[in-house]
Amino acid sequence: MSSPLLFAIAALIWGSTFFAITLQLGEVAPAVSVVYRFGLAAATLFAWCLLRGDKLRLPWRAQRWVMLQGFFTFALSYVCTYGSEQYLVSGLVAVLFALMVFWTPICSRIAFGTPISWRTWAAGMIAIAGVTMLFYHSIAGAWQDIAGGGSGHFLLGLALALVATIASSAGTVVVAKVREQSSNLMLTMAWSMFWGTSMVALWALATGQQFVLPAAPRYWMALLYLSLFGSVIAFNAYFTLINRIGSQKAVYIGVVTPVISVLLSIQLEHYRPGPVEWLGMVVCLASVAWALRAPAPAAASPASTQPAPDACLAAIPEVP
Repeated sequence: MSSPLLFAIAALIWGSTFFAITLQLGEVAPAVSVVYRFGLAAATLFAWCLLRGDKLRLPWRAQRWVMLQGFFTFALSYVCTYGSEQYLVSGLVAVLFALMVFWTPICSRIAFGTPISWRTWAAGMIAIAGVTMLFYHSIAGAWQDIAGGGSGHFLLGLALALVATIASSAGTVVVAKVREQSSNLMLTMAWSMFWGTSMVALWALATGQQFVLPAAPRYWMALLYLSLFGSVIAFNAYFTLINRIGSQKAVYIGVVTPVISVLLSIQLEHYRPGPVEWLGMVVCLASVAWALRAPAPAAASPASTQPAPDACLAAIPEVP
């Protein structure tokens, strides 16, 4: 399969999964939908590994990091994402996930002391300005709603979406430690999804959420699409692409994805952005593209020239 086709597959799938999440809302609790989705995805990946003849066991030192990755990436991030889409249009949530390009270097700085370039800081400030324009009218309306005795659900959705992006960035940083313990991407992803699913399931049970089986066909269609396409096929296409063209080019999927999501929201969710919102989206996505155009660091050794999948996860809208 050609590299342009792999790029298109990953971008189209991830761009559409934000809307697919909305098809599961209202049927069961968001956390329960997360359990169903990643339980199925983890089972599929484990089966895939078995068919390849892989041993499923990971040493404990690797499992510790895989569990941490599962908590950030497949538990906290996805629960917050599903929750945020109860109050925000899916395309707006996708745009916020583009900000992972900036959150991830900050998390890496906190965890490992990795320096942050001036380009990243500058692009981050521009992106914040773009997000401010994108949400200006909605935030103002939410404040007026609160002042009038309303609930201000929009602000709750915005806060959940931001927590989801930061959690995904933290999970991205942990990937580097996971890769030090195991090079089997499919197996570590399967275990990470398993641990994340288990954590969300325990939290759902502890909070009294009901594990019901919805009757609506659209829920099951969305579940299969999100589990098999959004959580298995797209990642496989993405990692294959990294091995071919490197992370510096593959991360542009993270710029294309929000554009697709916004277009779907306009068509399917009746989202009608005004001039200020359009300008905010353009500024935000342009800042992300500018940050990603930073020159690659010079290789210190032959080993360092190999593409690093974990380094480019910053731009992936992992939630959908």
